[in-house]
Amino acid sequence: MSSHNRPARLNRAVLALFGLVLIAGGGFAVATHFGKLTVIAPDATVLPAGTPSTWVYYVAAAAAIVAGLLMVRWLAAQLVRKPKASAWVFDQDRGRTELAAATACAPFAAEVGGYPGVHDVSAALAGNQESASLALVVTVEQDGDLTAIRRRLDEEGFPRLRQALDLEELPVRLEFRFSAKAGARAR
Repeated sequence: MSSHNRPARLNRAVLALFGLVLIAGGGFAVATHFGKLTVIAPDATVLPAGTPSTWVYYVAAAAAIVAGLLMVRWLAAQLVRKPKASAWVFDQDRGRTELAAATACAPFAAEVGGYPGVHDVSAALAGNQESASLALVVTVEQDGDLTAIRRRLDEEGFPRLRQALDLEELPVRLEFRFSAKAGARAR
């Protein structure tokens, strides 16, 4: 798992915790129902007889608001799909150059966007020179040839980007998506 994909790690941790809580709750309910646990009587009601105090409603409302805010925060974390980018610094004898990762990816994305069958491209470069990685999302037209696009990326696009960035290796997370619009048709 990539260290640049924090929402995926958060999702797995939250889902694992939620699953464990549900399994424990279900096991407790089944064990109580069949009389294996005598903490609660199997025929007892969920709430005690009579109406609860007003503070119970306030606590329940506060718990619901906190849970709702946590869920909104979790949904917002899902929207962050690109890895965190930073500026690349090149120190040389004659000076220092800083290059924003988005600036380094822009010509590459424009080049890939010009490939036949490609509708849109989103590229994000993360890390630094020692541990760089590229997240590339290519939106392909309905009649686009994925094999040809992938071959061209492997033979032309990625080697040129590695050469431009002066990198021996560049791990790539490549995602293909299909556009809702069909490409131009020949008659």
